[in-house]
Amino acid sequence: MKSLEELRKIKERALERRQLSGEGAQARVVVAMGTCGIAAGARDTMSAILRHLEEKDITDVVVTQTGCLGLCEYEPIVQVQVSDADMVTYGKIDSARARTLIDKHVVGREPVADWQIKRG
Repeated sequence: MKSLEELRKIKERALERRQLSGEGAQARVVVAMGTCGIAAGARDTMSAILRHLEEKDITDVVVTQTGCLGLCEYEPIVQVQVSDADMVTYGKIDSARARTLIDKHVVGREPVADWQIKRG
């Protein structure tokens, strides 16, 4: 570091990265968008989630995508993390279930046990 101005620029870039990563959001939703997920309807699931959040004017939820999770038989797969709680992985989340999942888990903070992928 050579100057106070350089330090300010570093701080600004760090704050921008924090906003892009969703820090401060009350929830994070991740849709698996590998080829198997897309073939099973993950694009429709992602669209339904984004539409439903917009319709309900929910702005403090970060929605992202990831690649294949290796659980192809459960596609479309959606992961939800609310606040500091553990990430919950759901399987067979079509567009209708996606809306319910947002209402129950993200808004209501109650995971939907019947749709969770049980491992182990």
